[in-house]
Order: sequence, then structure tokens, then C-alpha cells
Amino acid sequence: MPDLSHTGMTKAELRSVVLARRRSLPPETLAEAAGRLAEAVDDLVRRATPRRLFGYVPVGTEPGGPELPATLASALPPWGELLLPVLLPDLDLDWARYDGRLAAAARGLREPVGPRRGVPAVAAADLVVVPAVAVDRRGVRLGRGGGSYDRALARVPAGVPVVALLHDGELVDRVPADAHDRRVTMVITPADGVVPL
Repeated sequence: MPDLSHTGMTKAELRSVVLARRRSLPPETLAEAAGRLAEAVDDLVRRATPRRLFGYVPVGTEPGGPELPATLASALPPWGELLLPVLLPDLDLDWARYDGRLAAAARGLREPVGPRRGVPAVAAADLVVVPAVAVDRRGVRLGRGGGSYDRALARVPAGVPVVALLHDGELVDRVPADAHDRRVTMVITPADGVVPL
């Protein structure tokens, strides 16, 4: 994989390189990374004790692995709830409470089966955990290009921690930024754990 620490790539180029690298990771590397991320995110959630945690369901080689929702839910205090995204036809995100069940959905996604809370629900977040393709040291997040999380994060009040999970090597010096891009406040990587930005 090319060195991404001083990238001058466009968003599309950077996305393509990182996603190709992820596809080449062996299953044992993905499993080990998911385990390390689970430990770090579990510790973070237990320390934060959020009432409303908004997370995501990893797909394919996305950081966090298939057990991420269960990890997030088990780290919550008894009064906490985990809300997961439901992709709408316009690519915005609705939210539903995770009760341990996920159903197959469009685009190969898995989504919670409970009642929908509505697009504005994320404004009540105490902590948000999001996927990312790459993040730079200013907190600029590169997603998959649909804008779903940029729209959702625009509804999150200032001061609410927003955490992106990454594989090692995906925290870079510079991601090209557009006006609509929303920043994250920290990342978690398998090697470095929680990295405030």
C-alpha cells in the first residue's frame, strides 16, 4: 500500500486505495483488528456512560467487525441505549434502537428491526461512533462518498464526542475537505487505541 501519511490524493483516489487495501487484508488480520478495536471502544463507552449511543453496523472489511453492535451495547450502562442507522432511499439515516437483532437490508447492510426514531434522533446523542475510510489529524473524515454520515453528523450538537473507527494506517496527515464535511473528535485504531484530534 502506498504511504498515505502525506497524501496529495483526491478523495476518490484516497478512497479507492484504502478500500483496495482493506479488501486485501487476511481474515486473521481483520479479526485481530476487530478484537483490539472492541477492547478500546468498550473502555471508551464504559468511561463515557452515555445515555444515548449512536453507532453503526460494519459491512465487509469495515473496522469494528460484525460484533461491533453487541460490543457497544454490552458496554452501555443499564440506562443507556444503542441506536443504529437505517439507510433511507435518499441516503440519509434514520435510527432505531438495537435490541440484539439485525435484519438484512438493501446494499448488503444489516439494520436494527425496532421502531424508527426519525432522522433528527441523532441530535440527542451523548456519544457517536461512525465508520470512516480515512481521517486526518484535523478530524476531517473520508466516508464512502454517499454523504449519509455527513448529513447525520450535521445534526449532532457541538461538544458531543464523535469517534471514527479505523484500521491501522488510515489516520493520515490530510484528507481533502469540502464545506459539507463534518469532523470527528477522535479515532480508534488497533495499534494506537483512542487518539484525540
